[in-house]
Amino acid sequence: MWLKPEEILLKNAFKLWVTEKDNEYFVLQRRRGYGEGGGGLTGLLVGTLDTVLDSTSKVAPYRILHHTPDSQVYWSIACGVTKEEIFQHWDWLQQNIMRTLSVFDSSEDITSFVQGKIRGLIAEEGKTSLVLEDDPEKFREALLRFEKWFELPPEEKLVTYYSCSYWKGKVPCQGWLYLSTNFLCFYSYLLGAEVKLVISWDEIWRLEKTSNVILTESIHVLAHGEDHYFSMLLHLNETFVIMEQLADYSIKRLFDKEAFQRVPALSDPLQITKRGLEAHAKSEQFRTFFRLPKEENLLEVHESFLWVPFSHFNTLGKICLSENYLCFASQDGSQCHIIIPMREVVNVEKPDSSSRALTVCVRGKRALRFSEVRDYQRLANTIRSRCGISASPQHSASSEAIRGECQSLINHFEDNPEDVTLMVGQKDSSKAVSTEALMTVFHPQDVENLDPKMLKEKMKEQSWNIHFSEYGRGTSMFFTRKTRDLIVRGVPEALRGELWMLFSGAVNDMATHPGYYTELVEQSLGTSTLATDEIERDLHRSLPEHPAFQSDTGISALRRVLTAYAYRNPKIGYCQAMNILTSVLLLYAKEEEAFWLLVAVCERMLPDYFNRRIIGALVDQAVFEDLIRENLPQLVEHMTDLSFFSSVSLSWFLTLFISVLPIESAVNVVDCFFYDGIKAILQLGLAVLDYNMDALISCHDDAEAVTILNKFFDSVTNKDSPLPPTVQQASVGNNDKASHISVDISELIREAYEKYGNIRSEEVASSRKRNKLYVIQTLEDTTKQNVIRVVSQDVRFNASQLDELYNLFKRQHFLSCYWTMKSPALLHHDPSLAYLEQYQLGFQQFSVLFSLLEPWAFCTTKSTLSLWVFRLIDENQDGLVNFKEFCCALDTLYSGSFTNKLKFLFKLHLPPAFTGSPLHLKEQRIHHFIPVTEDSSPFSRLTAFDLPEDGVIKKSPERGRGKVDLQAYLKQWQNEILKKEETIKDLPRINQTQFIQFSKTLYNIFHGDPEEELLYRAVAHVTSLLLRMEEVGRRLQEPSSPPESTKPASTSAAEESSTEEASTTPESSDTSSSHNSQDAGPDLTETEWSFSFEQVLASLLNEPAIVSFFERPVDIQAKVGQARVAQLKLKANK
Repeated sequence: MWLKPEEILLKNAFKLWVTEKDNEYFVLQRRRGYGEGGGGLTGLLVGTLDTVLDSTSKVAPYRILHHTPDSQVYWSIACGVTKEEIFQHWDWLQQNIMRTLSVFDSSEDITSFVQGKIRGLIAEEGKTSLVLEDDPEKFREALLRFEKWFELPPEEKLVTYYSCSYWKGKVPCQGWLYLSTNFLCFYSYLLGAEVKLVISWDEIWRLEKTSNVILTESIHVLAHGEDHYFSMLLHLNETFVIMEQLADYSIKRLFDKEAFQRVPALSDPLQITKRGLEAHAKSEQFRTFFRLPKEENLLEVHESFLWVPFSHFNTLGKICLSENYLCFASQDGSQCHIIIPMREVVNVEKPDSSSRALTVCVRGKRALRFSEVRDYQRLANTIRSRCGISASPQHSASSEAIRGECQSLINHFEDNPEDVTLMVGQKDSSKAVSTEALMTVFHPQDVENLDPKMLKEKMKEQSWNIHFSEYGRGTSMFFTRKTRDLIVRGVPEALRGELWMLFSGAVNDMATHPGYYTELVEQSLGTSTLATDEIERDLHRSLPEHPAFQSDTGISALRRVLTAYAYRNPKIGYCQAMNILTSVLLLYAKEEEAFWLLVAVCERMLPDYFNRRIIGALVDQAVFEDLIRENLPQLVEHMTDLSFFSSVSLSWFLTLFISVLPIESAVNVVDCFFYDGIKAILQLGLAVLDYNMDALISCHDDAEAVTILNKFFDSVTNKDSPLPPTVQQASVGNNDKASHISVDISELIREAYEKYGNIRSEEVASSRKRNKLYVIQTLEDTTKQNVIRVVSQDVRFNASQLDELYNLFKRQHFLSCYWTMKSPALLHHDPSLAYLEQYQLGFQQFSVLFSLLEPWAFCTTKSTLSLWVFRLIDENQDGLVNFKEFCCALDTLYSGSFTNKLKFLFKLHLPPAFTGSPLHLKEQRIHHFIPVTEDSSPFSRLTAFDLPEDGVIKKSPERGRGKVDLQAYLKQWQNEILKKEETIKDLPRINQTQFIQFSKTLYNIFHGDPEEELLYRAVAHVTSLLLRMEEVGRRLQEPSSPPESTKPASTSAAEESSTEEASTTPESSDTSSSHNSQDAGPDLTETEWSFSFEQVLASLLNEPAIVSFFERPVDIQAKVGQARVAQLKLKANK
């Protein structure tokens, strides 16, 4: 075990210890009297001494000491009872510490680092044991340190923490790594130097395990263009997995909401725990491996043996139990696995308690025997209870009859294990739907036709029938290596639909949702949306040469399936490539089956493929590039830029090669895809590139490479296909194949499996997670660059400043999403919108960020002025401000001329920004404007936008199911183009109440300035002058003088206002101006006075102090730097 470093004097201990191993910095010693030889008389004395002493004083027989070459001081850092234990510690020091120590310059630094590392390891071991014992005390201490060091909002949930080293340059800092829901944090304090690091998960571009000369193994994090390395973790793999899960959780929650909304278990960021993340990851693996619906969760795992009749032996594996399925997979997962829906289970019996066995009887006279199950009684009861919940009406026979039937099955099963006919299943007679598979309608098989291709097709069918007789048929079939071999050879046309349903898991979806598709078709019939318009446009482009889609039968079926799916999942709606895929599904599956196959592909097997950003396809292309680097080094050497393969292979992934291969060959690829998932597409892609390696290496440009690949795909044939020649020829097209050697698709697929079949699904899943971070951040960076390019044309900020402002703007958006379940800002983020509208701020987020960045500190968070600014710059009045609107406002305040700055302030006090109600009333009602929680309405004035998504519905064509008014879009666009520059003459006059508030705003702006008194007097002078001018002008215009009672009130109110404002502090001026506006208001209703902007501008231009104040430059860079630091703290202090 590791020991707290303590100083010892080695010279007094030479006779008690023998050195076993040593190096420059460490010594491994054995105590005399232990081990080989016993140590003679000295060893005997030492052994006696150790035996006589009580247990608390006994010394461990092995220890490791730390020292430096130029020091006589030694430190004990580890001890061990056995040689194996101490050698494990020694090896760990050699692998993780020795290389690192070479970077230090002084002995003191080396000793300090080693001591810190050992203390961290001790704490790590203690923490692990405490977690296992569910003792929260240690975790509470870590949580207090976390809150103290990083000053994050109290809602931030600490998930776990680890001792590790963080590499700052070439020198490691020993400290603590804290992993929370939204942030990766590190803290170190060593030799007076404090290192503090806070990175939000949504800012990370790369997260991977790496190793180099100095670091044997470390975790690499890339964020904001900076590399961060964390090493010497006691549980590196566990740490990396948790980091990967938290990063993936953040990406799904903040960027990929379609996928996130399907994971209710992780919807609340305040409830995320390490255990919850691990359970979610295991459930996800479980569902992916067994192709189960998204609702299933892994509840129990039991190790057991399963009797496999076709192999005549028991295979070791694991029983995995979810809400509605009982699954088994052999130890390596490839030998065999089976999925048993609970709805298929008839009964569970425990025939033999001595072997801890239970037998599961399923429909179709089948039984499965599990043995050596540790907790077999509880498992049997669990299965029974779950079957009872989900049992079908036809299973409600008497329990005695069921038990009798099961007992006879069990006896027969035990007495005749060689009788494999027991495993014969019966094909499910699923509910008939309105249509048949289009292939059976348009290409019925001629039974009397005995040409070679049909004979081969019959032989394939016979092979599968033999397979069914041995391994079962239907939902409870055994999946084995032999199943894959048959798939690679090609699936017979008659069985294709059935097997696709089985391998994809769609058969379970359809069985558990009877009548669902029919209801969807009825509900979606006649709806008119953007998706239905696109579907109609693409209907006749889907396999147009195929006879099935030259008739109304095929077109109508395709329309119904695509429209029903768009209605079911409006987030995806309809995307190009879905029509091609669905066309092929309809050829071999019934209409309802084709629908559920489409659900399985879009929502499980190819997640995030079919949306506007096709994130899933881009991620898999990045995975494909990694595999090319690993498996085709020759190609990589010749073509250093692999992005070419990403562009050319996009259609391969989106359409599963259907768009590039002839139809009779493409269906063989789809066979493999439904069995092996995306792994089959990746393998085939590598095989295609490998087959054309020489030609690709010799080509001179991308166009030539594309031509080579296109010609290759046109030359691929399926010599065993029974399809009529007309269909095959139509699929191939008009390309001349005579000059190219034909390639058989079965041979190509077999070669792909032989050469690249060692690619593991787990590796693909890990690579997907790693590349998803990079793909998402690349898309986000593209969005940022496009936004900056658009905004830069209207503002005077440079690209660097806009970049920093965008980062602050986006971060403010996310700060409102981190700690709430249904943040309006999170709902407003829609990647399908235009670039400028993807990130927008509601009033709460805007007021915080604007108060940090505005130049004169006149807007505090949630102030009335912030509300007026928000209303002013929210041009379309949707309750949201985009980045362009935000930057234009800041640009006016920082870089605008005196006239433009004054015009901005003037417009703040006009509708729609200024409501015109008295100030004291507005301050009382400010709580109505500002939401108490993140979920409430931004402010009462915008009643039309109380619902969080309403502001987005107006802009997003994809939201809702209503028809998009394209004419309105075009008109709005035309108005924006024709919009002329506003002149000062276009501004309305400012009335009495507005002018008094305008004067107060000027006082607020000048408060705290070195020339505050001079500026106050200048404002008072201008106010007094304007009031007198207005009074004179009104007298000249009026035919007779006003009533005596009104005139003194008017004059006295104006002069009192200007005098008191000039002589009081800003705090008292708030009261005085409010008081005056209240007192004067009722008396002046009949003689309301007002000013034009030209009058105000002319008066203020005569005050040099005011002009110089507004023309004084303010450093935006300094403000941005301060905002970056204060942004998170301001949120924490709320």
